[in-house]
Amino acid sequence: MFMSTEFVEPTRRDLESKFKFSCYKGIACFTQCCRRADIILTPFDVLKLKKELGIPSDEFLAKYTRLYVDEKSGQPYAVLKMTEEDGKCPFVTEEGCSVYESRPLNCRYYPVGKGLMVAASDRGPVKEEFYFFIKDPNCLGYKEDKEWTIGQWRVNQGADEYDEMNYEWNDIQLRRRGASGPPLDQDKQQLVFMASYDVDKFRSFIFESRFLELFEVDEQELEKMKDDDIAMMRFGFKYLKYILMIEETLKMRVGAEKSG
Repeated sequence: MFMSTEFVEPTRRDLESKFKFSCYKGIACFTQCCRRADIILTPFDVLKLKKELGIPSDEFLAKYTRLYVDEKSGQPYAVLKMTEEDGKCPFVTEEGCSVYESRPLNCRYYPVGKGLMVAASDRGPVKEEFYFFIKDPNCLGYKEDKEWTIGQWRVNQGADEYDEMNYEWNDIQLRRRGASGPPLDQDKQQLVFMASYDVDKFRSFIFESRFLELFEVDEQELEKMKDDDIAMMRFGFKYLKYILMIEETLKMRVGAEKSG
């Protein structure tokens, strides 16, 4: 998700929509799109970047992100922090992106954006994906001759894997936007942020607190979660759905309510 809609073209597109675009070292605007960008990270973005950099999740979050809280829902998000000196991405260099293979989903999609909404149908509410173009006037990539469909661009940039990993996360965000009630309080925000982004802290929370005394968790799933960040992330989505009262994804142990 981008926080700014300043350059969003107000036309919905699909995977067959065509556009011309190319970005490469040597084009006059090279890396200019990597400056002063408000990029909301997904949990999978953080997993990939912390692994690429070889640092724990809490260190990555402290050094490379800032907190943004949606006023209406109280939902906390990690936003990629631009440098104070010149407002550029901390990973951009004269040669391009230093974490290119692990770059966030929004960077992969650019100059395309993706949206998700609930639409009415004969079968009831259904989730509907759509796409749009981001027409930054400073971007010269649109003047290149290479033609793509959005579907081709998505696969070429590796966004399809990220979309799959982010599916549950996007579902949670969509259902939160449609929920009524007061915004999350500060305590709930901290839990949501931890389960969403701080995979190492969340792992400690699951295995070192009383959590497993209170909730039933499949043994095979637990074993994977010990050293598999993706398994931990997926369990985090279950936890989020539970504490946000979206779904009863967790089951308390018999007698846990009384003892807790």
